[in-house]
Amino acid sequence: MPDTPPAARPAHHPPPPATGPDPLRLTLADFAEAARSRLEPAVWDFFEGGAGEERTLAANTEAFERLLLRPRVLRGTAATPDTTATVLGRSWDAPVAIAPLGYQTLAHPLGELATVQGTAAAARIPVVISTFAGRDLGELATAGGGPLWLQVYCLRDRSTTRRLIERAEETGFEALVLTVDTPHMGRRLRDLRNGFRLPDGIAPANLGGHDFAVPAAHARAEFAPALDWTVVDWLRSVSALPLLLKGILTDSDAVRAVRAGADGIIVSNHGGRQLDGVPATVDVLPEIVTAVAGRIPVLLDGGVRRGRDVLAALALGADAVLVGRPVLHGLAADGSRGVTDVLNILLAELTDTMALAGLGTLADTGPGLVRPATAPGTPALSAPHR
Repeated sequence: MPDTPPAARPAHHPPPPATGPDPLRLTLADFAEAARSRLEPAVWDFFEGGAGEERTLAANTEAFERLLLRPRVLRGTAATPDTTATVLGRSWDAPVAIAPLGYQTLAHPLGELATVQGTAAAARIPVVISTFAGRDLGELATAGGGPLWLQVYCLRDRSTTRRLIERAEETGFEALVLTVDTPHMGRRLRDLRNGFRLPDGIAPANLGGHDFAVPAAHARAEFAPALDWTVVDWLRSVSALPLLLKGILTDSDAVRAVRAGADGIIVSNHGGRQLDGVPATVDVLPEIVTAVAGRIPVLLDGGVRRGRDVLAALALGADAVLVGRPVLHGLAADGSRGVTDVLNILLAELTDTMALAGLGTLADTGPGLVRPATAPGTPALSAPHR
């Protein structure tokens, strides 16, 4: 019997992976195209869409397009620059982590397990596991990967949140990432038009007792909408793990996070999925870095699609970046191998960009490395049309 066309396959049972890396997939955009062909349209929209008119979703990538690199020559740098980074006292192979991505079993049956294994095959970098992961925390902790962090949504029932955190700590997770920009889910028009519901068999593996079929409705019913800064103290009472706050977009909130005792912040607009019309993350990064003044690490997510984007973010003061949707694309396209391939491409681009820009180590980056493309007489770079 002939294969069912990709669009007709159940979203959580994609075609089997290829036997080896596809030589035609040379960029993260290539993996996005492959993923789109393998996922049900409504699932693609669930992963790919943003809030409102998706202005912020588009702005995240467009902001990186406006940044031009200014290479320095005859620097005597090594042919293979050193991409090693140290964050929260831990050495990473590169200044990149995997962003929290819920319901990964929609993209591939192994979900987060394939992501952890695929990441470990590429580099020793952290994977942030979502509260809404489809695989058990203990299973992920024994998968032989690199460091794991737990992303936390604080629920109305704090005992549920406490148990999740305690389970993560017991199984060896190394940090907590509290998402602070989600009293409820943003108005995501693609999901509303599609009437999106999770397919049967897709549910969080580490939570129980809730109706998760419509993620937005679950968030309205179960997320704690009135969180304030005292949640930091509460989390400190629950766990001794380092705590990062994800969703900071202003210098004042960055300073408040430092004063509240956060161990790090993640400059994030939730991939454009919460409040539409807020700035791109890389546009607000410099003011936040200035406000933090080196007191805690500053990470960034949103719009990172190339190695040069990683380097531009570091030049503007980020300690590291998180990558989200491209990892889902690799997962949907080719399981753990696809995740490995996506990361290998990104890290190869980073190394190549560093070498051509005259940088031997990440310590050589700085604000002089980038210039906005809007400077007089400087044309903007646009993404190639497909």
